[in-house]
Amino acid sequence: MIQESFSFLSADKKTNIHAVAWRGNDAPPVAVLQIAHGMHEYIGRYREFAEFLVGRGFLVVGHDHLGHGESVTSPAEYGFFAERHPGSVLIRDMHRLRTIMQRQNRGVPYFMLGHSMGSYLLRRYITHYAKGLAGAVIVGTGSMPDMTMKAGMRLCAFLGKVFGWHYKSPLVKKLSFLGPYRRYDTTGTVLEKNWLTGDLKLAKAYYRDPKCRFDFTVNGYYGLMETVYYDNQKKYMEQIEKDLPLFFVSGDKDPVGDLGEGVKRAYRRYQAAGLLDLTLKLYKGDRHEVLNERNRRDVYEDIATWLCEIIKNIA
Repeated sequence: MIQESFSFLSADKKTNIHAVAWRGNDAPPVAVLQIAHGMHEYIGRYREFAEFLVGRGFLVVGHDHLGHGESVTSPAEYGFFAERHPGSVLIRDMHRLRTIMQRQNRGVPYFMLGHSMGSYLLRRYITHYAKGLAGAVIVGTGSMPDMTMKAGMRLCAFLGKVFGWHYKSPLVKKLSFLGPYRRYDTTGTVLEKNWLTGDLKLAKAYYRDPKCRFDFTVNGYYGLMETVYYDNQKKYMEQIEKDLPLFFVSGDKDPVGDLGEGVKRAYRRYQAAGLLDLTLKLYKGDRHEVLNERNRRDVYEDIATWLCEIIKNIA
């Protein structure tokens, strides 16, 4: 497998976005899969999954979102998106990468996958840019009440006005990990009770990784909450091309998806919006990071099978 790093200018017009592509040595790819990673992580964490798909003929690509990984200009920028329209800027960065890769791989089926925060971003993305996509894989997503997101956005906007958008609020952080998160340890102190994965070796690596150990600014929280709220609105879901295949993948013990119930709510909303090609799979006992769970090879196989079935139908 060949790993290539490159960069492109963010839609914020000032930050160089770090990106990585994984590809095979010889034959042209059967398809491209672009990954949108989650909150408090970076694209390099997807290497094992990428290697699996490259072995099946895929080209896998992704980038570090603003405020993450190597897409920062200084340590102070971790957890910060953009001064204006933070959620929208991340969506446009995703499209910039897609545009680059499609120019290099004309006529090749193009898929996208979003995990956690990336799943919400991808759900927003496809309301604008679904045309030309072969399908989308929505991993570790959920559905939060509109009133909760509106209240959170108002709080972040207030704190941003008082303290500045780079402010890191202990209150907002605490409020973000209530409800089903309470059954877990979200600090990494008690690994057996971590909320990410039952693979304690990978959980330990996550909590020791400085690229995962930072707090979000109120700007980052605002951009995420704005996106989660946006995703809930039927009028936006109805803008998605009705025949776009969507595959919802989550663990049934994932607090982001309200232990499976939030994923089901999201799935039903897309049904109500008229989307015709929807698939949902919940993995029993799995926590948030199904791509890093103990049964991750089964998850990899299921995603690859779904992708290949669509490719076969395209051909």
